[in-house]
Parts: sequence; structure tokens; C-alpha cells
Amino acid sequence: MSTPSKRELVEKIIAHLTAEVELYAAAARAAHAEATHEQSRADNKYDTRGLEASYLARGQSRQLAETEQAIEQYRKLPLRDLGPEDPIDLGALVRLTARSRKACYFIGPCAGGTEIPLTGGEECLVITPQSPLGRQLMERRQGEKLQIEIAGGKAEYKVASVS
Repeated sequence: MSTPSKRELVEKIIAHLTAEVELYAAAARAAHAEATHEQSRADNKYDTRGLEASYLARGQSRQLAETEQAIEQYRKLPLRDLGPEDPIDLGALVRLTARSRKACYFIGPCAGGTEIPLTGGEECLVITPQSPLGRQLMERRQGEKLQIEIAGGKAEYKVASVS
């Protein structure tokens, strides 16, 4: 299994977020057009089509702004190489193993839940230090074991690598 460099991984995250920005921008434009279209004017006091469309446009615009901020945070993210003795920190690429399961995580400043495909069909999940799993991983080191609760059950994982 070939692991991309952290810089390559961050570039993939930025590319993914950039694609999301384009989708949010198009959705915000469509919702704004719907909100301001003359057919969206209320026919009576119970007709809320225009109001609902304006709420949707505002939400899409807010998501667009947050995603643009996430891109900037990733562009400015300092990446340093971590060794087996270094604790997991922001910018770490972490691999966990448990019996027959393997998992790859990137500790990022934001955009938690983003899945980035790697070569060989593997995926790397972006998590933040504020997430439940991120809190459990922070400051751990390669070789340490930890109990992780997934889908209501606990499993013991080992930190296989930190880079």
C-alpha cells in the first residue's frame, strides 16, 4: 500500500473542498434566484416559498464561506514529519490497526468527515482534534493501544504509525 506524502494528502483535501465550493456556489445562486423570482412572492400570509428559498440561499452561502475558510486553513497548515516517538498532533497522518481492521486518519484543523481516496482502494478520513476520536488520539504515540467506541461497541486499536 503506497502512502501519499502529507503534502499530497493535503492537496487532495483542498481539491475536494474546492469541488464542494463550486457546488455550494451553484446551489446558493440557484436558491437566491428562486428567492428573488417574482413567482416566489407570497400570494397570501401563509405562502412562505420565498422566505424558505431565502433561508436556503443564506444557508448555502454560509456553507460556501465556511468551506472557503477551510481551504485557507489547509493552505496555511504547517506540516512536519512526525516519528515514532512524537505525539499525535495537528497535521498527523495516523494509521490504526485492530485484528483484521485497518484505518487511516489525518488530523486536520477542520472539514472533519471528509474522506480522501488513497491508492489501492484505501481511504483516509479527516478528523479534527475536537472530534471524539480526535480527542482520544491526540498526544498518543506509535505503539500505544486505545479503546475506541464505534457503533455502540468498543474495540481495541493500536497506533500502527504516526507521520
